[in-house]
Amino acid sequence: MYSVVKRTDNSQLLLVATERIASMATLLGTELESIGTYTGSQLEGGVCKHLTIPDKEVPLLPANHVTMGKGTGLVHTAPAHGMDDYSVASQFKLSVECMVDEDGKFTELAGPELKDLSVMSEGTEKVISMLKECGALVKEEKCVHSYPYDWRTKQPVVIRPSKQWFINTASLKDKAKDALQKVRILPESARGSLLAMLDRRTYWCISRQRSWGVPIPVFYHKETGEPLINKHTVSHIAELFKEKGSDCWWELPIETLLPADVIKKSKAGPVTDYVRGEDVLDIWFDSGASWAAVLEEEMEGESEETESRLSWLPAPLRKPLVTESDSRADAYVEGKDQIGGWFQSSLLTSVAMRNKAPYKSLVVHGFTISEKGEKMSKSLGNVVDPDTVINGGKDSSCPAYGVDVLRWWVAESNIFSEVQIGPTVLNSAKDSIGKLRNTLKFLLGNLKGFDPRVQAVDAKEMYYIDQYMLHLLREYSIKVTDAYSEFDAGRVIRILQAFISRDLSSFYFSIIKDRLYCDPEDSLGRRSCQTALEEILDGLTRSIAPILPHLAEEVYAYAPGHDKEETLFRSGWIKSSSVWRRPGLEEVVEGACAIRDSFLSSIPGKNAAQYDLSIAIEPGLMFELMESLQEEPTSTSSQLAELMMAARVNLSGQLPRDLPPDALLKQGSFLINLEGGVIREDSAYSIAAVPTSTPRCPRCRRYTTESADCMCPRCQTVVSQAH
Repeated sequence: MYSVVKRTDNSQLLLVATERIASMATLLGTELESIGTYTGSQLEGGVCKHLTIPDKEVPLLPANHVTMGKGTGLVHTAPAHGMDDYSVASQFKLSVECMVDEDGKFTELAGPELKDLSVMSEGTEKVISMLKECGALVKEEKCVHSYPYDWRTKQPVVIRPSKQWFINTASLKDKAKDALQKVRILPESARGSLLAMLDRRTYWCISRQRSWGVPIPVFYHKETGEPLINKHTVSHIAELFKEKGSDCWWELPIETLLPADVIKKSKAGPVTDYVRGEDVLDIWFDSGASWAAVLEEEMEGESEETESRLSWLPAPLRKPLVTESDSRADAYVEGKDQIGGWFQSSLLTSVAMRNKAPYKSLVVHGFTISEKGEKMSKSLGNVVDPDTVINGGKDSSCPAYGVDVLRWWVAESNIFSEVQIGPTVLNSAKDSIGKLRNTLKFLLGNLKGFDPRVQAVDAKEMYYIDQYMLHLLREYSIKVTDAYSEFDAGRVIRILQAFISRDLSSFYFSIIKDRLYCDPEDSLGRRSCQTALEEILDGLTRSIAPILPHLAEEVYAYAPGHDKEETLFRSGWIKSSSVWRRPGLEEVVEGACAIRDSFLSSIPGKNAAQYDLSIAIEPGLMFELMESLQEEPTSTSSQLAELMMAARVNLSGQLPRDLPPDALLKQGSFLINLEGGVIREDSAYSIAAVPTSTPRCPRCRRYTTESADCMCPRCQTVVSQAH
């Protein structure tokens, strides 16, 4: 509702929003008497006299952007100088007259008194003066409000209309949305943001007025301003750009840019009738069309060379190759600020030209923040320079971590959210790499002198525990490859760390040290173990290569089994074999491990090597599985004894009746599941751990010798053969 009110101090009549009467009375310092009330629709179409331009009338129009928070409830509308005002003018089909020139001065359309005055200085002062003279200025005061400023000069800008080139994105929206449905987006939550921004975008202005950039190859008629651009002109300019670079648009005479044959094909007038355009492309159009320069070039004819170049990548990241029928990138990777930038501009240009997205996957990452969770800012002094992380700073508080630590931190972080960086997380990354290096050192050290090309043991002849580790390595390889295919480097690191700590350091390495250090150098047991270690080293090295390329290449330089001049990154991805998936293998080793866990839990904190272990299993499938690890009833050197890490293992159908009083007893069960559940058996077992009375061998330190002053039979044989 709007009211006509009369000021009690001078009888002046004013039109204000009804709900603003009280506020206006306070502001003016006088009472306001309501004379009449009108609805907004009653006022719509009314005509007002323009206050600074003689003989000009302006309409009263409704607009959604007008609020009742302050003022009179009515606002001045300048269609050529604001988006809200322009929208109102477009809705009511008003002419958009620009009264400000490129120098920020009023034109003659603003009237003779304002012509050539600067809008931001004397022009504003003159407008205020004219309003005072005609009695239309009822109140003048300063206020703080939001207004656009130029970020370089720090001066306020004047918004004015200009002729630009647009893409009608409304005609592309549905196609773009359909294309996006075929794109994998990580994280999936970013899909909603991208779709929402597509919905809000009706037009895309692709022209800019800059002194640098890629010029828009269009000519204009000198008199009519009609643009001249078609396939003939564009093709000719494209050839010139390819030969001379885009600067030739500014440097060459127009006769070269628009030769006679092109004019003839274009059915245009003489070249003297035209001038070259001075607009350049929006950088988002420029970068958004990058797919056309990159993806269209690699065609099927180059597939062999590409296959060789990318052979070190996991197969899912290596295929399908970019071909003429596909020509989409495997992934676009950028920050979340590019949801409305590069991701969207690339999608729109590709859909417009090819009816498909330029990418198969989008990886949208977050940004780094300080260790305290603060946004990085130069003014706060908390910006972390990657070069300082890699090479170190000026003092000891900024040590050089090296590029691998920085890469590990990136990979380990949840890149889809805001990520903290600082000394704490960098030191943690450094420690993690240190643990990984220790594992790799152990592997390399125990492979010295081993050549897998001539000394490797066939998988079927390897010890069960060694075969089992190759089985675990195959599972590890599959999980890591899947994680890389999902662009989830954080999951790669979690899988890597679990494999190293749980399967290698805490389990396998502790079991095989005796065989590695004390068995004959060329024995089947030692070579079997080394065969497994070499495969594990190779798999680990290749799996860390995308994250830690320097460490991976360093390890590969010392690893056996290849020519030393060969580089890791041209030797392929992890070479896991289906042969390593042997039926029944898991049940054998994991059944033994279940017994081992019962044994170790019965002697908490004690050394397993100081105990003799008796295992009782009733005849059946479980007993047969354990017999594959130990054929004889009692052994100090069987694969079962190695797994138990005990001095001696007795395997029978029942525990001995003459167990000593200090024997530690325990029972357990293990569910055997073979052939996909066809064979299932819940097998019970009993164990008895008794402190061994056998002396310790001074060489291997196992309790298997006949007397304390001599070596065990195994060590005696090894030493005698060495001499």
